[in-house]
Amino acid sequence: MALRRIALRDFVIVRSLELDLSGGFTVLTGETGAGKSILIDALQLALGNRADAGAVREGAERLDVSAEFDADPALDSWLDEGGFERGDALLLRRTVDLQGRSRGWINGSPATATQLRELGDRLLDIHGQHAWQSLTRPEAVRGLLDAYAGARTDALDAAWQAWRQALSALEHARSAQDSLQRERERLQWQISEVAKLAPGADEWEELSTNHSRISNAQALIDAAQGASQALEDDDNGALSALQRAATLLQNCEHIEPEFRALGEVLASCVAQASDAAHTLHGYLRDADTDPQSLAELDERMGLWMSLARRYKRPPAELPTLLAGWQAELQALDAQSDLEGLERAEEAAQQAYMKEAKALGKIRKQAAPRLSQAVTDAMQGLGMQGGRFEVELQPLAQPGRAGLEEVAFLVAGHTGSTPRAIGKVASGGELSRIALAIAVTTSRLGAAQTLIFDEVDSGVGGAVAETVGRLMKQLGRDRQVLAVTHLPQVAACADHHLVVAKRQTAATGGDGPRTESGVSRLDDDNRAREIARMLGGEKVSQTSLAHAREMLGHKTSATVQ
Repeated sequence: MALRRIALRDFVIVRSLELDLSGGFTVLTGETGAGKSILIDALQLALGNRADAGAVREGAERLDVSAEFDADPALDSWLDEGGFERGDALLLRRTVDLQGRSRGWINGSPATATQLRELGDRLLDIHGQHAWQSLTRPEAVRGLLDAYAGARTDALDAAWQAWRQALSALEHARSAQDSLQRERERLQWQISEVAKLAPGADEWEELSTNHSRISNAQALIDAAQGASQALEDDDNGALSALQRAATLLQNCEHIEPEFRALGEVLASCVAQASDAAHTLHGYLRDADTDPQSLAELDERMGLWMSLARRYKRPPAELPTLLAGWQAELQALDAQSDLEGLERAEEAAQQAYMKEAKALGKIRKQAAPRLSQAVTDAMQGLGMQGGRFEVELQPLAQPGRAGLEEVAFLVAGHTGSTPRAIGKVASGGELSRIALAIAVTTSRLGAAQTLIFDEVDSGVGGAVAETVGRLMKQLGRDRQVLAVTHLPQVAACADHHLVVAKRQTAATGGDGPRTESGVSRLDDDNRAREIARMLGGEKVSQTSLAHAREMLGHKTSATVQ
């Protein structure tokens, strides 16, 4: 999962850059202001950092950054879930225009900045030059210990949220009992009033239909009688006329064959008309104006209309309105159930305490191991006899992150009592302690690419050489990239890249512009670069000889 290649276009002062990277330990050096950290900034942008229109090179419309990593089967499920294609490489790309609009891609498919960040966290680990500042922040310190311990806090956070919600519901119910009771009484009165009517789901439609039929009963009877007479009148009835027409055609069908079909049609009409007449007789036998039923329907529909007007709803919505009130009352009953809410809060608290105690046990087991590992790393960083301790102090009240507070303590020399890291350590010591922690925790991380951006600031001499050796050791198992100004660190690297500015002619007569570029150094040029780092701008024979000596000894560099 190592970083294979990074490509920049129109990023800050870089017009165009394509850089192939190798495994092992690689350093980036260059004069102050040459843009050594530009590559790191560009890489972080490709991995989802906040987009900034100010990073677009002057005169360009947009910047374009891409980073190519080795494919890792462990990421296949993540890629599948996100709808991204797999391949023999993993390509992340990001563009930003002058309006600050950003677009991202993973293996050619559009991706959000959140997806780029999530994937970036799995691909590489970046340690910045101000990493020591986080050692004074409780949440960062706790996060370092949890990461070292391999502890997951998702379950604890979920349990904390559930407990907070249960507690909030209980407190709200306790403080709102009076208003809840008033609301409850209102709903009960409304429900009882409508429940007396007991409106059925489809009853209003049925009432309307029946009322319309009964209220028009006489007109329906008259229509049925008239239709029956029109069909069956002896002289002018439709049935007798149809029957005569059918008989006439049937008598002549032996002469004209077409009359046969017409006769059959008329015979069918006679049969259907006879059925209709029979049905009308039945209807008239049972038909009645039924004034009593009409009065009952009027009364029932009046009750519906009265309630509908009172609650300003169409009558057909009364059943739904009643069901809604009943659901609201049930919810209020649940809120008024203080005993039930207390039981739920207690259960949520117990679930949280279970998760918090389990996490606390993991932290307690990991704290001495992290303490010893960082203490050992400090011995080679100019803090011989110093001691590092991870202290766990119980909190007065349970918190979102657990039951204990995590603090880093340090003793700068033999015999001194460890104290809070921000109170006893100087800036240089803080940088070295941060580097010791970075090296210690990086060995356990999943990311195969580690980047150190001037974390060696504030150290020098033999300590600087130790820093280089530590990074070289890390490079045996991981890909390590380090931006450094220390020749001792640069001399320990497997690969050396140099960042330099150059003046280029601008179009349009605006004068020359400054651009930054990166080149890979061979042995001779590498010696000259380290000599420059040792002695300044002018390289002397002495500094050059010293640089070659340092390079000659780098292959045997180890840390005990």
